[in-house]
Amino acid sequence: MATVVGEALLSAVVEALARKISTTEIRELYRSKNLDESLLEKLRPTLLSLQAFLCDAEEKQISNAAAKRWLDDLTQALFDADDLIDDIATEALRRKVEARYHQSVAAKARKVLSSPFKWPYRKINSKMQKLFERLKHFEEAAHNLPLEKGVSGNVWRATPTNSAIDDSAICGRDDEKQNLKEYLLSEDAVTDGCSKIGVLAIVGMGGVGKTTLAKLLYNDAQVKDKFDVKAWASVSKDFDVFKLAKSLLESITSAATNLDNFDALRAELQKNLSGKRFLLVLDDIWNAGYVDWTNLMLILNVGQMGSKIIVTTRHQDVVDIVKAMRTCRLEPLANEDCWSLLSKHAFGAHKCNELSSNLEEIGRKIAEKCGGLPLAAVALGGLLGTKLSSEDWTKVLNSNIWHLTVKDVQPALLLSYHFLPASLKQCFAYCAIFSKNSKLQKEALVELWMAQGFVNVSQNEKSIEEVGGEYFDELVARSLIRRSADGEHFEMHDLIKDLATMVSSPYCKRHDNEMQLGNLTEIRHLSYDKSMFNHFGELDSLHGLKGLRTLVALPLSFDNPNWSHYLANGVLHELLLALKQLRVLSLSNYCNVTDLPNSIGDLKHLRYLDLSCTQIERLPPAICKLYNLQTLLLSNCRGLTELPEGMGKLVNLRRLDIDANNKAD
Repeated sequence: MATVVGEALLSAVVEALARKISTTEIRELYRSKNLDESLLEKLRPTLLSLQAFLCDAEEKQISNAAAKRWLDDLTQALFDADDLIDDIATEALRRKVEARYHQSVAAKARKVLSSPFKWPYRKINSKMQKLFERLKHFEEAAHNLPLEKGVSGNVWRATPTNSAIDDSAICGRDDEKQNLKEYLLSEDAVTDGCSKIGVLAIVGMGGVGKTTLAKLLYNDAQVKDKFDVKAWASVSKDFDVFKLAKSLLESITSAATNLDNFDALRAELQKNLSGKRFLLVLDDIWNAGYVDWTNLMLILNVGQMGSKIIVTTRHQDVVDIVKAMRTCRLEPLANEDCWSLLSKHAFGAHKCNELSSNLEEIGRKIAEKCGGLPLAAVALGGLLGTKLSSEDWTKVLNSNIWHLTVKDVQPALLLSYHFLPASLKQCFAYCAIFSKNSKLQKEALVELWMAQGFVNVSQNEKSIEEVGGEYFDELVARSLIRRSADGEHFEMHDLIKDLATMVSSPYCKRHDNEMQLGNLTEIRHLSYDKSMFNHFGELDSLHGLKGLRTLVALPLSFDNPNWSHYLANGVLHELLLALKQLRVLSLSNYCNVTDLPNSIGDLKHLRYLDLSCTQIERLPPAICKLYNLQTLLLSNCRGLTELPEGMGKLVNLRRLDIDANNKAD
């Protein structure tokens, strides 16, 4: 998949650097150690100058190889710069915290401030000089490309969100919905007499609206009254009968299950379906073997006559395997319907008649470029609703991105990303660490963004959690994140997920069978599936990941708190020694983790640590050296008996999650 470096990724780093070098703590550190403060003064305008070039470079990289190389190389330089500045900021914070912690004993306070702490103060001037020269080189290169200075999109207007399905915002599918609804309400069963279940298939290309139509049917009031039990399961490329049965059971009971024996799981699912008329949705089946489908139907064939299954798929061979009694083939929307959908999401249904003729003319041309895909029309509608001027709409219409050919990513969707404000771009791109069909929780995702410094809060403003929540709501409003059918969590459409993967590569990776890691030195955020790599030792060597900022073992605890996995002996210690730049570390559900080595204290950049659902028995005193730590998750750590003294040093800690199952005070 092609790589398009995002201006927002770099702009966010630049903004963070400019803020950090201006803080009182860093300035005081420089003065107390007689460091060259003039380097800070020279660095700031250079950073701001680079930021001004980023927006133009992001679009020119599509057709200009030199601009793309400039962005690629600048990305690495800015990551290195951020690590250095964060080192300095953390040392300034350490001095401040230690002095405050011991201020009741004056002698100790003087000792802390005057002792020769082993930190390379004398090397800072030379490192900062090299950094300044390196970034100055990129500024000069920008003039030679040439790149034009502009303004990065940092200001945005929040769009009101609504998690409910809005029938009025669905265009061009009335006939399909009515026909399928009539079938669902009928008493028909399959014709071969071997099953009580009727199968309905919705088939069409990605982004054409299959899942949306299935949701409308699933949530229809008459359909709800017809069926005793309803359940929704996302399938995607992995048609696994055990996982499907588990997903269906959890959807029915609205509770996670820790059943890992297939017979026990089958019996429990059948218990909940037996003698009842049920409606099941199996969303986005990519492939289904005849044997697997037959085995699933044998489990489900305990319901009452008239039970139904809705299958959505992109592939006709899936329709043949499931022996659908009714098939609805969704075609792309007509241009008029596409414009209607786009305009409703841009303006709201109550404002459709207030459009100026000029804006409508431009909007209709944009709608034609969506190729009849509702997903593209909705995403662009969400974008255009924040830019209500002819100039802005014309810029979208004439963007070079329409001419970009990228496998699996529609230009309209790439445009919806390209014109996002910088603050939202980086948050969206970071979602690439999650696999398709991952269950996203708002609070947890916001905490991950906070840990990476993506959430920018000005003085005397809302809390960082509130601002991060607004970022999340805005991505929902723009249809880049959507609420699941059951309303219990959030998710991303497969095509939107492909978009996040493209714009975040090569810096954000998932380690699985489908994705190769590539150049380890470029990777900053990495996730892997615990079910595939049950022992961390099975993973490729991580020694090349010196700049890694995120290491997340999926699923996170909020995905499924009942699955337990094992971490190979000795690997955790090696891990902490190797990955000194980590901001996020999640090791939830590793049931054999009983303690942390003291080397955890060396991860001075760490902001987020998840040890939930482990057998951790103690936290080492060294954890109190994590002055930047914001989130510490210890839920379901039943063996944890106490917390170390000195937790008061964690001055940035915003969430300490210890539930009733913990023994620690």
